[in-house]
Amino acid sequence: MNSDNLLALGRLVDQRHLQPALGWRRGFENRLSHLLSQRRLPEQGWSEPELELLIRELALLDMNNANSGSCIGVGEREGRVVCPLVYRRHFGLAHGIGRSGDVTAGQPKAAGSSVINSLTNSLLGDWLRQFGCPKAAKCAVLIPVATGMALCLCLLSLRSSRPSNAKLVLWPRIDQKSCFKAIITAGFTPVPIEPLLDGDQLVTDVTAVRSLIEQHGPDSIVAVMTTTSCFAPRVPDRLADVAKLCAEFGLPHIVNNAYGVQASRCMNLINDASTKGRLDLFVQSCDKNLLVPVGGAVIAGPDAAVVSRVAATYPGRASASPSTDALLTLLHLGRSGFARLLDQRAAAYTRLRDGLASLAGRHSDCVRLLDTGKNPISLALCLRGSGSSSGGSDPGRLGAALFRRGCSGARVVAGDDKRVSIEGYEFQGYGAHQTAYPFAPYLNAAAGLGMSETEVDSFLVVLDSLLTKEFRQREIDSHVADADEQGDNDYSKDQLTEDLG
Repeated sequence: MNSDNLLALGRLVDQRHLQPALGWRRGFENRLSHLLSQRRLPEQGWSEPELELLIRELALLDMNNANSGSCIGVGEREGRVVCPLVYRRHFGLAHGIGRSGDVTAGQPKAAGSSVINSLTNSLLGDWLRQFGCPKAAKCAVLIPVATGMALCLCLLSLRSSRPSNAKLVLWPRIDQKSCFKAIITAGFTPVPIEPLLDGDQLVTDVTAVRSLIEQHGPDSIVAVMTTTSCFAPRVPDRLADVAKLCAEFGLPHIVNNAYGVQASRCMNLINDASTKGRLDLFVQSCDKNLLVPVGGAVIAGPDAAVVSRVAATYPGRASASPSTDALLTLLHLGRSGFARLLDQRAAAYTRLRDGLASLAGRHSDCVRLLDTGKNPISLALCLRGSGSSSGGSDPGRLGAALFRRGCSGARVVAGDDKRVSIEGYEFQGYGAHQTAYPFAPYLNAAAGLGMSETEVDSFLVVLDSLLTKEFRQREIDSHVADADEQGDNDYSKDQLTEDLG
């Protein structure tokens, strides 16, 4: 109901009774006008009634939501939805986004959906610029696929700009399947590059990157794909150094920034790389960075033409749900709301790091907190600390025990005895990012966006309890094995249990 109609209601009720509603409506109209003209993230978040009003009014612009009889659909796809619950779940936005040649193109039958898509992309670009990447986020496009497929589309978009014999993608190894399979699905050949050990951390072997470029020749290489957000002990790649190499040899550079927007260090690395060398595209997940359901990824870069080419690579129309979810969430949070989430995450990381360090001090015979300070999100707890023996037990039982007690996301990496085959490529020590990482097995835990300090405390209590129980039992088993080997059969397991507490 517009302001004129609200004024007309004064003929039905006392005009004074309408003043609060008129004031609210004028405020909403002013905020909406500012949003549509500036297309930037608002400082303060919008209320839920305002968000719903916006989406419902935009949905009415789609022809399938017109009054019955005023729209006669004679095509094969006319936005008809048979289940009322599905219709309400999507606000009647049934046409999706994009057209056959470009996922960002507007649709004549779906003006409302097209507005949502265009406005969302504008706000996402501003979001990236506001939170750490002013130079490298001139253009951003939300693609309705998760991170792996978004990386695949980025690679495919480069095909026409590279020599016909370019088939290789240089890939500093990170043991996460979707980014590796993105290379293979795009029809290219991955060239894994083992990281270097720097203390406890695994860092980019920049010398190996240069050597492989010189060995194969730049014309045989499609791109170099680096990573920012990763599981410790792997730390973000040395993006600026790789970007300099890409500029020197004229090679495209794609960054897997899956959940990097939530960490200023990751965004600073991207910004630095785009300033000092070549960085073409960087990809981030919507669910990890905006706390929405899985299904969308934001592709951004310093050159609008390069980003637009990715959008044009997407075949056909696409679901409008990721764009709608992102738009509602960005407006719900506003700049200040997202900044609060970042502060909350940083505090959770500090609490988790300090808590694990304290816990490692209490269980120093069993575990050690690895020094991975260059990883701003993930931490790792070595399960073979000094003075402790593995005892031949399965380290994965700790991860399983955590899961049974409601701790999801933590994982145990076994180490160099684990072999995994992905599309014919063999990886030893899979999960540890290196063939023979010396400090495995270890436990990973991360402080992701949305995590509270209460969750951190609860996790530490559970982990402390399990370490006391599980690893004390492992030490008992080790002592029994030593006693058997020495022929001291009189020293029973019960005595050991009592002696070791």
